[in-house]
Order: sequence, then C-alpha cells, then structure tokens
Amino acid sequence: MPLPDLLTLALIGFIGLLCQWLAWRVKLPAILFLLLSGMLLGPVSGILQPDELFGDLLIPFVSLAVAVILFEGALTLHRSEFAEVELVVRRLVSYGALLNGVIIAVATHCLIGVDWALAALFGAIMVVTGPTVIVPMLRTVRPNAHLARTLRWEGILIDPLGALLAVLVYEFIVAIHTGAEVSHALLIFGQTIAAGVLLGVVGGYCFGLVLRHRMLPSYLHNFGAIAWVTSVFGFSNTLMHESGLLAVTIMGMWLANMPNVHTRDILSFKESLTLIFVSAVFIILPARLQLEDIVSLGWGAFGVLLVMQFVARPAKVFLSTLGTNFTRNERLLLAWIGPRGVVAAAIAAVFALKLEAMAVPDAQVLVPLAFTIIVGTVLVQSLTARAFARLLKVTEPDNKGYLIIGANPVARAIALALEDAGRPSVLCDTNWSHISAARMKGLKTYYGNPISDQAELRLDLTSLGGMLGLSDNYAVNTTAALRFREDFDIGRVFILPFDNGESGLGKQKASEFYVGRLLFDEAHNYSALLWLLDKAGGQVKSTLLSKNYTIDEWRADNEDDETVLLFAQDDKGSLRWASSDVDLQPEPGWRLYYIAPPSPEKDRGGN
Repeated sequence: MPLPDLLTLALIGFIGLLCQWLAWRVKLPAILFLLLSGMLLGPVSGILQPDELFGDLLIPFVSLAVAVILFEGALTLHRSEFAEVELVVRRLVSYGALLNGVIIAVATHCLIGVDWALAALFGAIMVVTGPTVIVPMLRTVRPNAHLARTLRWEGILIDPLGALLAVLVYEFIVAIHTGAEVSHALLIFGQTIAAGVLLGVVGGYCFGLVLRHRMLPSYLHNFGAIAWVTSVFGFSNTLMHESGLLAVTIMGMWLANMPNVHTRDILSFKESLTLIFVSAVFIILPARLQLEDIVSLGWGAFGVLLVMQFVARPAKVFLSTLGTNFTRNERLLLAWIGPRGVVAAAIAAVFALKLEAMAVPDAQVLVPLAFTIIVGTVLVQSLTARAFARLLKVTEPDNKGYLIIGANPVARAIALALEDAGRPSVLCDTNWSHISAARMKGLKTYYGNPISDQAELRLDLTSLGGMLGLSDNYAVNTTAALRFREDFDIGRVFILPFDNGESGLGKQKASEFYVGRLLFDEAHNYSALLWLLDKAGGQVKSTLLSKNYTIDEWRADNEDDETVLLFAQDDKGSLRWASSDVDLQPEPGWRLYYIAPPSPEKDRGGN
C-alpha cells in the first residue's frame, strides 16, 4: 500500500542511508543493497510507486542525476593517469565495446526472441558499465592501481559513448518504422556527437575561466558547478537528444586538466552529492518493475546474463588487452568486473517509452530485461569480485598504514613503533637530514612537501588509512590535516597539540573540527616528546597486558615519570590511539606502545 508522498520521499533517503551504512559494515558494494531495497519497496510490497510519486518529472530527475554522476567521475580523469592505460581504455571503449554489443545482441535475439533491430538496441544499451557501479565496487575490491585506473576510465568514458551508440541504433529503428532515409539516422548521430563535444568543451573552458579568475566567491563554487552542469546538460539535450551525457563528461575532463584551475572543493562536494543521487536512483528505478514482466522473460533473460558474464565481457577484455603489459590474472579480474548501472537503466526506460508509443513490437521487454541484467551483474560481481581479486593476488594491501607528516626524531620513533605493530608508514619531510635518518632506519619516506602538486602525482596513499601530524611546525601539521582529511576519514587524522613555545599565543590553536583529533594530551606537544626522547634518554617500548598484569598495574608503575602512552593494539590487531577525546581503557591481551625513560623493571608484562 502506497504511503503519503512526503513520507515516501523521506523513506527513500532513510533506506538509502541504511544501505550505504550496511555496505560499509559488511564490505560489499552499496548498490547491491540499494537494488534489493528498491525491489522490496516497489514490486514486492507496493510501498514505493515512482511513476505516481514523480509523474512526468521521473525521467528528467534520473537524467540530471546521471549527468551529475558522470561529471563528478570525469573530474577525476587526469591525462597523467590516462597515459598509463591509454591503449587498453581506447580499445575497451571502441571496438571492444562494439564486439560486446554484437555478442549481447545475438544472445538477445536468439534467447529472448525479439527482432534483430530491437536486439541491436539492447546490445548497444548494455555496453555501458558506468561509475555508479564501478567506483563503489573498486572501493570494496581494492584492485591494484593498474586495474583500478583502467576500470574507472572505462566506466566513465563508456557511458556517454554507449549512449551515443544506442542513439544511433534507435534512430535506425525510427527510420525503419517511419520510412525515413538511413542517411537521416547517420546525420542525427553526427549532429549529436558534434553538439556534445562542442558544448562540453565550451562549457568546461568557460567555467574554468570563472574559477581561474575568481569571478565567483568560494562559497558559490559548488552551487555554481551544479548550476553550470545542469544547464549545459539541459541545453545540450534540448539541442540534440542524448548529447548531454557526452557534453558533461567532456566538460568534467576539460576542467580536471585545465591549468591553474583547482576543482578539489567542487569534487569533494560532488562526491557527497553523487552518493545521494546514486542511493536515490538505485532505489527508485528498480521500484518501477513489475514482477510479472520479469517472470514473462523466462529463462531467456538468465541465458543473456550468462552470455554477458562469461562470453561478451571476457571476449571484449582479452581482445582489448592483446599485446599489452596486463598479466593473465589482471585480465581475468578485468574480464569478471563489468556490472551494468544507472545509465543503462535510464536509457532503456527512455527508449522503451518512445518505442512503445510508436507501437514497435516487443518494446516493452527492454526495461525488465535491462533490470534483470543490472541486478544479476551487480549481485554476482558484488558477492564474488573481492574474493576473486584476492585469489588472483591483484589487490592493493589493506589501508592500515599511516601517512606521517615529519621525519624528525619523534616521527621516526613513532613510525618504528607502528612498524613493530605491523602498520606501514610513509614519512614526509622537506628536511633532507631527517629523511636520510629515516631511510637509514629502513622507513619509507617521501622527500618534499606532502601538499604540493608533485605529491599529488608521486605520493602513494594506497596502503594508508590515516594521517599523523608529527612535524615540529604546528602550521604544517594543521595544513596537512586540512588537505588529507579528504583522503582519510576525519576520525583517522591526528596532529600533535599546539606548542605554546612556538609563539606564546594559545589562541592560535586550530579548531579540532578542521584538523582532526589531538594526539596524547595538551602537555605532550612536539617539544615535550623531543625532550623525553633526546634529553631524558626515553625509548619507545611495548608491553603486553594480561590477567596477571593489567592496565591499572601498568599505570601504577608509570604514574611518577614522563611515560607517554602512544597507542594500544587490541587482541584483534586494531590500533587505538591515545588522544584527547578518548579515555583509552586497554584490556588483557592488548599491547601498549609508549615512550618512557629506560627502566628494565617496568617491563613485567613482556615485550
């Protein structure tokens, strides 16, 4: 039974949040839970009926959401990355996509029984993968950088190109059913490409100039980007139908690679907006399905799914990677990951409505067949891709390490303690003597400014999941925290407390809201830790707590000296940092890491 409209809209948002949270907890792509939720809310229970809720605004809303998602993805595409995978990506989105579409079309004609024209249209629609499904899956699967870049570039570029291919086939079907010339269909196709490219380049260049010359205040950058993207998309689609996806993709790529144009704040905002749109769209579209329409497809739909997963995608990948440096295992994973997403669903819905209005036979099967394939590919690959990638040994290491700002004695001591706890670290410093000393101890380093343009290209964060601001300069620590809170959860960004000795003005201390969490306590700033390690002869030690030697006994042994608890490693291997906002209560089985003056009798718990 349908709910009131306002309550239904609220329910979509709440269910979307719940799905995202559940996906985070169980380490599976959120789209899997979103699709299942949409099916339960729509065809199963009848609570959500999108066509009645949104009316004529449904397809425009979905189209604008897809445009924002594609633009956000295109903002991450930099030429420096493309150079490493250019050949394979070019193959995947060109003749690889054509081969994929042909195989799907043949399977659709033979297994579903539709005519060749409609099968060709479905094959064209199903060549797309898309960032809406690829990016969340990459976060969970964590393939190596080589594979991740390839899948991301393919997913973003194939969406507008797949949409254009679908437009071409659609125009041919229209020409057949209206008696128009085939040359007219080719003309429409050329005009669509021209409109998308022209408006994308002009739109990207003009907005880039606005940002470069600061014609908008900072607080209007995000609003301006949304307004500009939707305007370019709407104008392009009005000028030439389905050219808008190409326009916003080119616009995003142009902005990402335009000199002296900084899009980091816009990208951060777009990522949040994309999360909202993906959650909403992947609940709304499955809710439009009717169970009887899916059942009527029979086993033929399952056969098409099998062909796509085990024939079409592998054939496309192995043809596209011939003669390249992709290993066999990388090819296998690339061939396995190719889920269909929201663009395929939206295009199928739009074209199905138009073809049904023209009384084209079997046009009504496009939407249920498309969603069967989308749900099937997302379900199968979401549940298996992570395990398959690990089996093939093509995953990045878990992001349990730390980026350490500073390579001074304090930073080196804490980095060595992290190494002992099995947590890798990368120490960044502009002081060569500090970097040299760290390298002499076998620590991984980055010589240079961690927030520079060079660091954007060279500083590898793949195995890192947090940041420690341990520099002797409080301003450097806070600046780095502001930069890397975008890459790491704010709860895993730590800095040393403000050192009043730097200026004597405690009012200069930055708000923890902006720079993350405060390590240790106010008394143990950089100067205090350096004195303890250097002047007092302190060392980093570790003690394993047990039932015979508890935290209370350890504290009693260390209450009268300068001992500083750094972090504790629990019995499951997780790190718990000593910070000003947490009252750390280690339990038996935990190992403590701390700085203390040499005192052999203290280590009763064992090292």
